[in-house]
Amino acid sequence: MIALLTGTIAHKSPDHIILDVQGVGYRVHIPFSTYYELPEEGGVASLHIHTSVREDAILLYGFRTRPEKSFFQLLIAVSGIGPKLARDILSNIQPGPLAQALAQGDLNKLSTIPGIGKKTAERLVLELKDKVAKLDLSSLPAADSREIPGDDVAEDVISALLNLGYKDQLVRKVLAGLDAGGDNSVEGLLKQALKMLMK
Repeated sequence: MIALLTGTIAHKSPDHIILDVQGVGYRVHIPFSTYYELPEEGGVASLHIHTSVREDAILLYGFRTRPEKSFFQLLIAVSGIGPKLARDILSNIQPGPLAQALAQGDLNKLSTIPGIGKKTAERLVLELKDKVAKLDLSSLPAADSREIPGDDVAEDVISALLNLGYKDQLVRKVLAGLDAGGDNSVEGLLKQALKMLMK
């Protein structure tokens, strides 16, 4: 079972990276919280790995910190929450605010996440309210933005949001309303878009 990988980032996108570990390229699915913290392609990264074994595939999910991985593992322990949905949850809401929403039983906030209806939100609160209180989230880094070169920034943002389950028309409407004078990197636009979508 793979638990940790350290290597060179051969490819980086909002939902996955390819990590070159001594000549072997591992495709690792990541949430935005991890994406924001990674160096550019060619940089070295260490990721805490959760290995998901299915009948037809072995999938790797990577996280910059142990608390993020622990939170992910709590989410997939809930009935009806698979690894992809757990990753999407952590992409839509940072672990700190998610823990707060669970602790306070904020069903409205949880229900705004694509793929999470009212019943799933109630199940998450019921099963995780006490467990998240035991997680040490103080070591989680504050997400920052780094510039990503290229002319396809808007398309990368649209693709990432569509992969999270948002509708195309809504995504394009939100992108049209973003602050053009702000951070125009993929990370910056994703953060702005997610804040608007979570309102």
